[in-house]
Formats: sequence, structure tokens, C-alpha cells
Amino acid sequence: MTVPQVKGLCQFLDERQAQAWLEGEAEPVDSCERPESLEQRFRYVARFEKLLRRSQSGEVLAILKLYANQCLPIPRTTERYYWSVSCLPSTSDKPFARISASWMELFTLLPDGDGIRARFILHPSDFTTDRSSDLETLDQTFLHECVDRPEDVSHFAWNADTFGVKVRGASSIRRFIGTERALRAIRRFNLTHLNRGRNAYQASHCFSLADAMLDD
Repeated sequence: MTVPQVKGLCQFLDERQAQAWLEGEAEPVDSCERPESLEQRFRYVARFEKLLRRSQSGEVLAILKLYANQCLPIPRTTERYYWSVSCLPSTSDKPFARISASWMELFTLLPDGDGIRARFILHPSDFTTDRSSDLETLDQTFLHECVDRPEDVSHFAWNADTFGVKVRGASSIRRFIGTERALRAIRRFNLTHLNRGRNAYQASHCFSLADAMLDD
């Protein structure tokens, strides 16, 4: 009989520990060590330095640090191989940074004039009134309560069990992450994809940006 191979976050946290983190009941113990690759680090230093020259860089780094602290379990243990952060990735939307896991984008920060905006990818069932994946029953009132002003939030369809939430402004982004139900939704989505195996975007991981996220 073949024993199923354990993959993803399940290698580090059992179901009970993951559930406790999801509910905000316990913080799992993270590693003091982080993976390192000097070649990988040097590859993206210039991009990181370019980001620091942008007027929004302070807000970007502060929100990425908040996201790492609140939305990623044991981020040091799982860095690069299970989640990664790209700095100024070369995509058409020209983001400041993107956090990914498995084959999925989790969170992206983008310019919005002189400010910033965020894109969260989530399960719609965490935001609908009937817990279905039907965006026709999206709880718009709750979405508006998660930000400073109703006009700061919008949404878009992604696929059958995934949708995107766009949030404008650093203050509203912080408020969204800090809202208990929204934070639980972010954590649930991230657990889903961290458990799907190795991160497909390891090669674009920016260690310098991760340093700022993880206080190193």
C-alpha cells in the first residue's frame, strides 16, 4: 500500500495547528532560520532599490510587513519554497509587489496615482450571504464595512471558486486586513494554496523585499 505523500504546509503544521491559526486562537512557532541564495538575492537587488525610490515605497513596505505578519503562517519556514514575493514584476499591470503560492497570486500592491491599491484573491463563499460561490449573493454591505469609504472597494470574478477584491488607499487596505471576518477569509484562501505543494514562482522571489516583510 502506497502512503500518500505529505506536501505543502501540512509538512509543518497539523490540521489542528492550522485551524487554530485560521481562527486567530494561536500563533504557530516559526523558524528563526530563513532560506538563502546569494545568486537569487543579487538578481533582484536593483529592482528593490528601484522600488525604494518610488514615493509610495514606505506604504508598500509597511503593508507587505502587515500582510506577512497577519496573513501568512510560519512565513520564515515556508519562504520562497511555499510562498514568494516578487518586486516590480514585469506584468502589464505594473505592480509594486506580488505575493504568490503554488500557482496562484494571493496579494498584489499596485500604484494608484500617487497612492496605492491592493488586489486580494479570495474564496467568494467567505463574502456571500448564503456561503455559496455565487457572486450574485455577495454581501456588499460587509465589503463596504471593511474599508474607510464604500468607493474604496470593488470586486471582479476570477473563476468558479475564486474572486478578486480591489481596495484603494493604504488606510482602507489596512482596515480590510484588520477586519476579523476579512482576515479569516484571507487566511483561509492562503492555507488552501500553501497546501497545494511547492511554489511555482520561486525564481522570482526577492529576498531584499522579504527582509523588509520579515524584519531582517
